[in-house]
Amino acid sequence: MNDNGHDPKGKHPETPSVPRKRTGGRSARVRQDVLTATLDQLASQGIEGLSISEVATRAGVAETTVYRRWGTRTALVADAVTELAAVNNPVPDTGTLRGDLHQLADQISHLISRPGIARLLAALTALSADPDVAAARRRFWDERFELTAHVIQRASERGELPEDVPPRAVLETLSAPLYFRLLVVDQPLERDFITRCIDQTIAIYSSGLHPSM
Repeated sequence: MNDNGHDPKGKHPETPSVPRKRTGGRSARVRQDVLTATLDQLASQGIEGLSISEVATRAGVAETTVYRRWGTRTALVADAVTELAAVNNPVPDTGTLRGDLHQLADQISHLISRPGIARLLAALTALSADPDVAAARRRFWDERFELTAHVIQRASERGELPEDVPPRAVLETLSAPLYFRLLVVDQPLERDFITRCIDQTIAIYSSGLHPSM
Protein backbone atom coordinates (compact mmCIF):
# COMPACT_ATOMS: atom_id res chain seq x y z
CA MET A 1 0.00 0.00 0.00
CA ASN A 2 1.56 3.41 -1.02
CA ASP A 3 1.07 6.78 0.62
CA ASN A 4 -1.94 7.54 -1.61
CA GLY A 5 -3.82 4.49 -0.30
CA HIS A 6 -3.44 2.50 -3.54
CA ASP A 7 -2.29 -1.10 -3.69
CA PRO A 8 0.73 -1.11 -6.04
CA LYS A 9 -0.09 -4.69 -7.10
CA GLY A 10 -3.62 -3.72 -8.08
CA LYS A 11 -5.21 -5.72 -5.30
CA HIS A 12 -8.21 -4.46 -3.38
CA PRO A 13 -8.51 -4.76 0.38
CA GLU A 14 -10.33 -7.93 1.32
CA THR A 15 -13.97 -7.53 2.27
CA PRO A 16 -14.88 -9.36 5.45
CA SER A 17 -16.95 -12.42 4.56
CA VAL A 18 -20.62 -12.29 5.60
CA PRO A 19 -21.99 -15.62 6.79
CA ARG A 20 -24.82 -16.81 4.62
CA LYS A 21 -28.14 -17.26 6.33
CA ARG A 22 -28.97 -20.95 6.36
CA THR A 23 -32.38 -21.91 5.10
CA GLY A 24 -33.70 -25.14 6.50
CA GLY A 25 -30.70 -27.24 7.38
CA ARG A 26 -30.27 -29.47 10.39
CA SER A 27 -32.45 -27.37 12.70
CA ALA A 28 -35.42 -27.69 10.34
CA ARG A 29 -34.85 -31.42 9.94
CA VAL A 30 -34.67 -31.92 13.70
CA ARG A 31 -37.91 -30.00 14.18
CA GLN A 32 -39.67 -32.02 11.49
CA ASP A 33 -38.37 -35.34 12.85
CA VAL A 34 -39.48 -34.47 16.39
CA LEU A 35 -42.94 -33.30 15.30
CA THR A 36 -43.43 -36.40 13.16
CA ALA A 37 -42.40 -38.61 16.08
CA THR A 38 -44.77 -36.69 18.36
CA LEU A 39 -47.73 -37.12 16.02
CA ASP A 40 -46.94 -40.83 15.62
CA GLN A 41 -46.90 -41.35 19.37
CA LEU A 42 -50.01 -39.24 19.89
CA ALA A 43 -51.82 -41.34 17.30
CA SER A 44 -50.78 -44.62 18.90
CA GLN A 45 -50.90 -43.76 22.61
CA GLY A 46 -52.84 -40.51 22.94
CA ILE A 47 -51.83 -37.40 24.86
CA GLU A 48 -51.87 -39.26 28.16
CA GLY A 49 -49.25 -41.70 26.86
CA LEU A 50 -46.96 -39.15 25.25
CA SER A 51 -43.36 -39.53 26.46
CA ILE A 52 -40.68 -36.95 25.67
CA SER A 53 -38.08 -39.68 26.07
CA GLU A 54 -39.79 -41.92 23.50
CA VAL A 55 -40.33 -39.00 21.12
CA ALA A 56 -36.61 -38.20 21.28
CA THR A 57 -35.72 -41.84 20.62
CA ARG A 58 -38.06 -42.02 17.63
CA ALA A 59 -36.69 -38.77 16.24
CA GLY A 60 -33.06 -39.80 16.80
CA VAL A 61 -32.22 -36.80 18.98
CA ALA A 62 -31.26 -36.24 22.59
CA GLU A 63 -34.06 -35.75 25.09
CA THR A 64 -32.42 -32.48 26.14
CA THR A 65 -32.82 -31.23 22.55
CA VAL A 66 -36.59 -31.63 22.79
CA TYR A 67 -36.79 -29.91 26.19
CA ARG A 68 -34.51 -27.10 25.08
CA ARG A 69 -36.63 -26.29 22.04
CA TRP A 70 -40.16 -26.91 23.37
CA GLY A 71 -39.80 -26.77 27.15
CA THR A 72 -42.95 -28.70 28.06
CA ARG A 73 -44.94 -31.63 26.77
CA THR A 74 -48.00 -29.50 26.05
CA ALA A 75 -45.92 -26.98 24.09
CA LEU A 76 -44.66 -29.86 21.96
CA VAL A 77 -48.21 -31.11 21.41
CA ALA A 78 -49.30 -27.59 20.44
CA ASP A 79 -46.59 -27.30 17.78
CA ALA A 80 -47.24 -30.81 16.45
CA VAL A 81 -50.98 -30.27 16.10
CA THR A 82 -50.44 -26.93 14.36
CA GLU A 83 -48.13 -28.72 11.94
CA LEU A 84 -50.79 -31.36 11.34
CA ALA A 85 -53.18 -28.75 9.96
CA ALA A 86 -50.80 -27.72 7.18
CA VAL A 87 -49.10 -30.95 6.13
CA ASN A 88 -50.29 -32.67 2.94
CA ASN A 89 -53.27 -30.36 2.56
CA PRO A 90 -52.70 -28.34 -0.61
CA VAL A 91 -55.35 -25.72 -1.33
CA PRO A 92 -57.69 -27.08 -4.05
CA ASP A 93 -57.86 -25.17 -7.31
CA THR A 94 -60.05 -27.17 -9.70
CA GLY A 95 -61.53 -24.11 -11.37
CA THR A 96 -65.00 -24.54 -9.84
CA LEU A 97 -66.37 -24.09 -6.34
CA ARG A 98 -68.04 -27.50 -6.41
CA GLY A 99 -64.82 -29.23 -7.43
CA ASP A 100 -62.84 -27.41 -4.74
CA LEU A 101 -65.37 -28.27 -2.03
CA HIS A 102 -65.27 -31.93 -3.04
CA GLN A 103 -61.47 -31.91 -2.67
CA LEU A 104 -61.73 -30.20 0.72
CA ALA A 105 -64.20 -32.86 1.88
CA ASP A 106 -61.82 -35.57 0.66
CA GLN A 107 -58.98 -33.94 2.61
CA ILE A 108 -61.08 -33.90 5.78
CA SER A 109 -61.99 -37.56 5.31
CA HIS A 110 -58.34 -38.51 4.70
CA LEU A 111 -57.13 -36.55 7.72
CA ILE A 112 -59.64 -38.03 10.16
CA SER A 113 -59.18 -41.54 8.80
CA ARG A 114 -55.47 -41.50 9.62
CA PRO A 115 -54.76 -43.88 12.51
CA GLY A 116 -55.28 -42.17 15.87
CA ILE A 117 -56.16 -38.71 14.51
CA ALA A 118 -59.80 -38.87 15.60
CA ARG A 119 -58.62 -39.91 19.06
CA LEU A 120 -56.13 -37.03 19.10
CA LEU A 121 -58.69 -34.38 18.15
CA ALA A 122 -61.15 -35.73 20.71
CA ALA A 123 -58.44 -35.58 23.38
CA LEU A 124 -57.65 -31.98 22.46
CA THR A 125 -61.27 -31.09 23.09
CA ALA A 126 -61.35 -32.97 26.40
CA LEU A 127 -58.18 -31.24 27.63
CA SER A 128 -59.31 -27.72 26.78
CA ALA A 129 -58.63 -26.59 30.37
CA ASP A 130 -54.90 -26.72 29.63
CA PRO A 131 -53.99 -23.34 28.07
CA ASP A 132 -51.33 -24.80 25.76
CA VAL A 133 -53.61 -27.60 24.54
CA ALA A 134 -56.52 -25.19 24.08
CA ALA A 135 -54.25 -22.90 22.07
CA ALA A 136 -53.14 -25.87 19.96
CA ARG A 137 -56.74 -26.77 19.20
CA ARG A 138 -57.55 -23.19 18.18
CA ARG A 139 -54.43 -22.98 16.01
CA PHE A 140 -55.32 -26.26 14.33
CA TRP A 141 -58.74 -24.99 13.25
CA ASP A 142 -57.47 -21.49 12.44
CA GLU A 143 -54.76 -22.98 10.22
CA ARG A 144 -57.29 -25.18 8.46
CA PHE A 145 -59.64 -22.26 7.76
CA GLU A 146 -56.86 -19.84 6.79
CA LEU A 147 -55.37 -22.27 4.30
CA THR A 148 -58.69 -22.93 2.58
CA ALA A 149 -60.17 -19.42 2.63
CA HIS A 150 -58.66 -18.84 -0.83
CA VAL A 151 -61.11 -21.38 -2.25
CA ILE A 152 -64.05 -19.17 -1.28
CA GLN A 153 -62.31 -15.97 -2.36
CA ARG A 154 -61.65 -17.38 -5.82
CA ALA A 155 -65.26 -18.54 -6.09
CA SER A 156 -66.40 -14.98 -5.35
CA GLU A 157 -64.04 -13.64 -8.01
CA ARG A 158 -65.50 -16.08 -10.56
CA GLY A 159 -69.04 -14.99 -9.64
CA GLU A 160 -70.01 -18.33 -8.11
CA LEU A 161 -70.58 -16.68 -4.72
CA PRO A 162 -71.50 -13.12 -3.70
CA GLU A 163 -68.53 -10.89 -2.87
CA ASP A 164 -69.64 -10.38 0.72
CA VAL A 165 -69.67 -14.07 1.62
CA PRO A 166 -67.45 -14.69 4.68
CA PRO A 167 -65.05 -17.53 3.74
CA ARG A 168 -64.94 -19.04 7.21
CA ALA A 169 -68.73 -19.25 7.44
CA VAL A 170 -68.89 -21.18 4.16
CA LEU A 171 -66.17 -23.58 5.28
CA GLU A 172 -67.81 -24.10 8.68
CA THR A 173 -71.14 -24.87 7.02
CA LEU A 174 -69.49 -27.49 4.84
CA SER A 175 -67.11 -29.04 7.36
CA ALA A 176 -69.28 -29.11 10.52
CA PRO A 177 -71.48 -32.05 9.43
CA LEU A 178 -68.42 -33.87 8.06
CA TYR A 179 -66.50 -33.64 11.33
CA PHE A 180 -69.66 -34.46 13.30
CA ARG A 181 -70.25 -37.60 11.27
CA LEU A 182 -66.61 -38.70 11.56
CA LEU A 183 -65.83 -37.73 15.15
CA VAL A 184 -69.13 -37.91 17.01
CA VAL A 185 -71.24 -40.62 15.43
CA ASP A 186 -68.24 -42.49 13.96
CA GLN A 187 -69.75 -43.01 10.52
CA PRO A 188 -67.92 -43.00 7.18
CA LEU A 189 -68.30 -40.19 4.69
CA GLU A 190 -70.21 -41.69 1.79
CA ARG A 191 -70.11 -39.84 -1.51
CA ASP A 192 -73.85 -39.14 -1.39
CA PHE A 193 -73.52 -37.54 2.04
CA ILE A 194 -70.61 -35.35 0.90
CA THR A 195 -72.51 -34.28 -2.21
CA ARG A 196 -75.56 -33.38 -0.12
CA CYS A 197 -73.43 -31.23 2.22
CA ILE A 198 -71.86 -29.45 -0.75
CA ASP A 199 -75.25 -28.87 -2.41
CA GLN A 200 -76.64 -27.38 0.81
CA THR A 201 -73.60 -25.17 1.35
CA ILE A 202 -73.68 -23.80 -2.19
CA ALA A 203 -77.43 -23.25 -2.03
CA ILE A 204 -77.18 -21.29 1.23
CA TYR A 205 -74.41 -18.94 0.15
CA SER A 206 -74.92 -18.56 -3.59
CA SER A 207 -78.44 -17.24 -3.02
CA GLY A 208 -77.16 -14.19 -1.14
CA LEU A 209 -79.56 -15.03 1.70
CA HIS A 210 -76.89 -16.41 4.01
CA PRO A 211 -77.05 -15.30 7.65
CA SER A 212 -74.77 -12.41 8.53
CA MET A 213 -71.70 -13.45 10.50
